[in-house]
Amino acid sequence: MTPALVLGLSLVMVGTAFLSGVFGMAGGLILLGVLLAALPLPAAMALHAVTQIASNLWRGLLWWRHVQWRAASPYMAGSLAALGAWSLTRYVPDRAVAMLMLGVSPFLLRLLPPGLKPDPERLPQGLAYGGACMTLLLLTGVSGPLVDAFFLGGRMDRRGIVATKAVCQVFGHAAKLLYFGLIIDAAAGVDPLMAALAVGASMLGTTLARRLLERMTDGQFRLWAGRLVTAIAAYYVAHGAVLLWPAVAAAVP
Repeated sequence: MTPALVLGLSLVMVGTAFLSGVFGMAGGLILLGVLLAALPLPAAMALHAVTQIASNLWRGLLWWRHVQWRAASPYMAGSLAALGAWSLTRYVPDRAVAMLMLGVSPFLLRLLPPGLKPDPERLPQGLAYGGACMTLLLLTGVSGPLVDAFFLGGRMDRRGIVATKAVCQVFGHAAKLLYFGLIIDAAAGVDPLMAALAVGASMLGTTLARRLLERMTDGQFRLWAGRLVTAIAAYYVAHGAVLLWPAVAAAVP
């Protein structure tokens, strides 16, 4: 990579880590799009995993005392089960269908009856959503608005949401790095210098975001986080529709 590209990616990593540091979401999606445009897919997935592990690990350490392990443990158990299942099949779906699944999922959650709506503090839901989010993470590179909508459910405050989701995402992205780096493509490596810059940029952006998160109220956090989830979901639906359109147009006589 050229020095200009390395500098540009580093700045993007700081910015996306800052966004995720405030809301615990959205930054990874933006970063993945940039990396896929600049690097081959296996390298982009591996570098994205390294960046997200560093960003979420540092965020989890900053808010460690707010982690809700009752919510994190079943989520990670469900994720581990899904990783084992997909490692056996090594199935890769059509990208357009995967994008539509990502985008539609949070809208479908809003149609569920009250007893089935997302609640990260309930054991069965933690297992189910952990498996579903890990599936999306392995198929598309991100778990998208589904994981965000899940952690916005329940009664956790903004610090608990950010901290608990960070711990779960460390596990998820480590699994993604294993999946793409060993199971799918053993040659998908990460340049050591770029990996070091990614870790530093992620820690810097996450640290800068802490003061803003402290100043927000829980009401403000949920309002803007909900809007982010809706915007990201709409993007996924639109992206998936654009990718799917050529096939649909060709099938219509």
